[in-house]
Amino acid sequence: MPVSPSYRPDPRFMALGPDFSDPVAPADFPRADIRFRNDRAAAAVGLEGLTDAEWRAAFARFEPLPGNQPGPLAMRYHGHQFRVYNPDLGDGRGFLFAQLRESPGGRLLDLGTKGSGQTPFSRQGDGRLTLKGGVREVLATEMLEALGVPTSRSFSLIETGEALARNDEPSPTRSAVLTRLSWSHIRFGSFQRHAYFERADLIGRLVEHVVENYYPELDGAEDLPSALLAAVVERAARLAARWMAAGFVHGVLNTDNMNITGESFDYGPYRFLPRNDPNFVAAYFDQTGLYSFGRQPEAVFWNLQQLAGCLTLVADEGALAAALNGFGPAYRDALRGAMLDRLGLAQGGAEEDVALVNAAFRALAAGGETLRWEPFFFDWFGGAASEARAMSGPRARLYAGEAFVAFRALLAERAPARPERLAHPYFARAEPEELLYDEIEAIWSAIADEDDWRPFTAKIAAIRTAGQGWGAP
Repeated sequence: MPVSPSYRPDPRFMALGPDFSDPVAPADFPRADIRFRNDRAAAAVGLEGLTDAEWRAAFARFEPLPGNQPGPLAMRYHGHQFRVYNPDLGDGRGFLFAQLRESPGGRLLDLGTKGSGQTPFSRQGDGRLTLKGGVREVLATEMLEALGVPTSRSFSLIETGEALARNDEPSPTRSAVLTRLSWSHIRFGSFQRHAYFERADLIGRLVEHVVENYYPELDGAEDLPSALLAAVVERAARLAARWMAAGFVHGVLNTDNMNITGESFDYGPYRFLPRNDPNFVAAYFDQTGLYSFGRQPEAVFWNLQQLAGCLTLVADEGALAAALNGFGPAYRDALRGAMLDRLGLAQGGAEEDVALVNAAFRALAAGGETLRWEPFFFDWFGGAASEARAMSGPRARLYAGEAFVAFRALLAERAPARPERLAHPYFARAEPEELLYDEIEAIWSAIADEDDWRPFTAKIAAIRTAGQGWGAP
């Protein structure tokens, strides 16, 4: 297999042993049609040179990569689902396929799957992924990456030629297997499983593994579990803040969907906000609004509390409580930075920044049904440097209203960050790139009805262009 010199296999997780995962075999799929291969992500791990045949071998048949894991591992974990504890979880339709080092930087990254077949944790499920679910996840990760949200990256989507029966979409429907590139697939629920069985020794081993591979700066801390929790709290706060600034609603913020490196992953019924609405819900089955847009920081904090509860088996409760108390300040600071990034503005003093961010949220609220979320940030990117553009655009009449006076006055005092970005062709458009429900459905309809992948491919290209405008890597 023609891997590049930047390919650096480093399979670390399997050293934890059989208490943390189970060897499994991938499904034997009847077809392997590549629908998406992320060569940009592949270049970061030395796999961009694979031919399509080699890509199918790796990401449809899951033949081991050179020097990597000898076979897939279904990871063991438990979790709270809508705050009800479930001890029957685990990788039910996915597995850890390989681990390798990122270039440049050297971070340890995972290649994990979704829809790769049954495992001991499938719970009577077929272990498969619908093609529509795979298409939706690719679009989500591309958009979040462009918006600067910590996220897994969709690495490969392969249609597998099976007809699947599902209760929540027309059936039979087409099947796929997705491979994602993520910093880590170790979940809060990975700790919960061992706490459930009162295995303080395994929790201790997992803490040491996580610190060694993801938080080496904590090595030597007097209370390692509490130090780890404090670091995870900070990253989770940043993630929640970035979701909020992006107008993103994950939809299923269960503890098994939160990982220890502060990345979001596993996108099911997500939505991007059409307009500012704290009560907006992504999942039709979220009847109480537990994971609504405005409650996401609360949900993340609740999940962190469950992680802290596991660590009480190996750490001082007072130190863990102190670590949890850092969430509020970390979230507020991260939200300030995330909103300023979305507006393309340089940071100033803390009080001035908070006033500007609060004015931006008030302006979004005042826009009501008239103002969509993404156009607001598009129009005012760069602050006063974009006023002429905003005031001659399709929402100029709204921005001229009284509700925007305070916001515009605060923008006039603020310099843009990296003003050269405003020269990007993206900002010559009248409307920004969005990823709303109706467009995703239209992209899927073209695939389902005509096997037309052009809208899907065009959307990914458009999102990446938008990311270049925003300043994403």
